[in-house]
Amino acid sequence: MKYVDEYRNPHRIQHLVAQIGKTSDKPVKLMEVCGTHTVTIFRNGIKDLLPGHITLISGPGCPVCVTSIEGIDRAIALAQKNGIIIATFGDLLRVPGSQTSLLKQRSEGADIRVVYSAYDAFHLAQQYKDRQVVFLGIGFETTAPTIAAVIRHAEEARIDNFSVLSLHKLLPPALRALVQCPELQIDGFICPGHVSTIIGTKPYIPLAHEFGVPCVIAGFEPVDVLQAIAMLVRQIEHGKARVEIQYRRAVSSHGNSKARAMMEEVFEPCDSVWRGFGSLPGSGLKIASRYAAFDAERRFDVSALNGPEPPGCLCGEILRGLKQPPDCSLFRRVCTPESPVGACMVSSEGTCAAYYKYAT
Repeated sequence: MKYVDEYRNPHRIQHLVAQIGKTSDKPVKLMEVCGTHTVTIFRNGIKDLLPGHITLISGPGCPVCVTSIEGIDRAIALAQKNGIIIATFGDLLRVPGSQTSLLKQRSEGADIRVVYSAYDAFHLAQQYKDRQVVFLGIGFETTAPTIAAVIRHAEEARIDNFSVLSLHKLLPPALRALVQCPELQIDGFICPGHVSTIIGTKPYIPLAHEFGVPCVIAGFEPVDVLQAIAMLVRQIEHGKARVEIQYRRAVSSHGNSKARAMMEEVFEPCDSVWRGFGSLPGSGLKIASRYAAFDAERRFDVSALNGPEPPGCLCGEILRGLKQPPDCSLFRRVCTPESPVGACMVSSEGTCAAYYKYAT
């Protein structure tokens, strides 16, 4: 296949649906980990195409959604300091902290600017040399190497008014926590294509070998997702779990070694708190000591509150696949994209946002 239209071809989709339908009617529960997969599934009605014994549930694949309230509060604490410019991706603005949000802080005078990359924040630091610029580093393994490159570039350029608040997350530890959750009983993972371009297949191997959970790395078009489901179902039918790549046009088994090297030079793993999961060992990235001058947590006092989820919000359970958005009493009634109560409704890749936009 060479063109996008081929990955949306109705005849190919019908063939894959028929292929999936030929399997046994044993109940199968698959989790799509990536928020982009969640949007693809809802936008294209993929759940409605599958036989009734195959259930798709959404996982923690949105970095904005899994950022803890405490992490948001640390960002807000920085925004409230005089002389600091906060540079952030747009989705993070509207995520509620324990008492306020970055968007509300901006309306009250905090200098918070939406950027499209860490390099934009670096250029702000060059432009405003009398101000401190703090970039809110958020994302999985996909974005961490690019932010690491900017930190290294800032060191080479001897920029002393640029730093990063690292809120990065690593996906494999979260998947390990999910397979060990007795309430879930996941039979297979549709693994994220973007993250896997960096990390390759190796981090998923323990899920298959130790826990017997098949993994297929998938692309983001309807044919990609359906083919990944067919591959997972085939593994389950044969009783042999392994890691396969459906998204071969972008992902190799070894991933991107240069990007990983950049990430490993600038960051080091640390325990990190995930919304809905609590603290997961080795699931975050902190800035290594060599680059401590660019670590906002070391440079500033960013102590923050550790507030609970908003009353009635089920974001934590939804991120772990234990609940669906309609199970939440706030969904559509109080919590909407225009007035989000929980993080899963804020991001365009959040499960609640996808349900709200595409599900009837």
